[in-house]
Amino acid sequence: MYAILDIESTGGKYNEEGIMEIAIYRFDGENTVDRFISLVNPEREIQPFVVKLTGINNKMLRSAPKFHEVAKRIIEITQGTTLVAHNAQFDYRILRTEFRRLGYNFERKTLCTVDLSKKLLPDAESHSLGKLVRSLGIPVSDRHRANGDALATLKLFKLLLAKDIDKSIVREVVRAETLGELTKKQLDIVESLPSETGVYYMHNRDGDILFLGKTKNIKKRVNQHFTNEGQLARILQKETKKVTFERTGSELAAILKEGVELQENKPKFNKKIKDQCFSHGVYIAKDKNGILTLKAEQANGHARRLSSFNSLKASRNFLNEVLKKYQLDSLIEPEKRNELITEIEKKHSVQNRTLALLDKGRQLGEKSVFFIKNGTFQGFGYADLNHQINNIPILESIITPMKGNPNTTFIIESYLRKYKIQIVELES
Repeated sequence: MYAILDIESTGGKYNEEGIMEIAIYRFDGENTVDRFISLVNPEREIQPFVVKLTGINNKMLRSAPKFHEVAKRIIEITQGTTLVAHNAQFDYRILRTEFRRLGYNFERKTLCTVDLSKKLLPDAESHSLGKLVRSLGIPVSDRHRANGDALATLKLFKLLLAKDIDKSIVREVVRAETLGELTKKQLDIVESLPSETGVYYMHNRDGDILFLGKTKNIKKRVNQHFTNEGQLARILQKETKKVTFERTGSELAAILKEGVELQENKPKFNKKIKDQCFSHGVYIAKDKNGILTLKAEQANGHARRLSSFNSLKASRNFLNEVLKKYQLDSLIEPEKRNELITEIEKKHSVQNRTLALLDKGRQLGEKSVFFIKNGTFQGFGYADLNHQINNIPILESIITPMKGNPNTTFIIESYLRKYKIQIVELES
């Protein structure tokens, strides 16, 4: 017996989401024998992007039953079944979280139609629900609403069951009740972690670091380690007794800190990170008339570098983006062209410059500061006053020194291309 499930959640911080709509079809392998469809008052705000995606807003849910009012019905309709969902880990986690808030331990076996379709339909262009059912000619309506997605999943599941002739794949994919779920110890660890950017450290019983990593969401990433499958996940699940962390605020700080601490600590289960030293770049040159031009070519440490890359293709792609964005091809007047290219250089290049790059801090009012001296990265720290940033001796005293090299230069210039962060020119 199966319970085909789809949940629409409010969005928000990891493990703080709420259910706002649920649809469950009890399916005996041939026919639907029961169904339950309901809006749910999540008693929390819906994230704007979710409103836009689903069409469900807070006003629609004011008179809807709260989760504790539908919990008994959910238990009854799923009793003795295997839960089936597209990306089952998400729906099962959200459902278990809601039951935990009521003090009830909800456990069911799960079956994921993403996993199943990847094995039975390996040639599908995409295994997302919408694209997959369209490619199979399965009619679907009310996408991103619980009932529409549950019906689409039910029709997909019927097709997959028919394709699984020897039933071996179904046996492989069905998970035990607690596989992919946290033990009490692991749950306590995850609950103690912040949903913030930083570096986390997984320790064994002796305190040794087994694994460390950077992430935008420490709580979510550690939870994934505890619920994922695979050899590394199983080892970490078995041997991790404690997780510590350091908030960095800035993703760039987390990236740089991870690289330094991997070299320093050499955790047992981290793969060696390959150096990302740049081999190519977009460079600024002058033509015979003294007009500035941009060229994508192999790394040349003597030329004016706009930005660094690890391939010629990536360099050319960025060059084309810059030419199009700033309409440089149509800008003929030499003086204006030279001024514009110089301004673009200030936004992207760190070569031969003394700078403070300012990004998010760990708390309100604080900024992370990355100090670059004569084009070489010196280290980073945190400041909340401008005079700490603009005064080089003070800045040098508050940063944590890190050895600059072409690898960090590449990381920093890559980050400058992706994110808008404040660049402060410093007087040497």
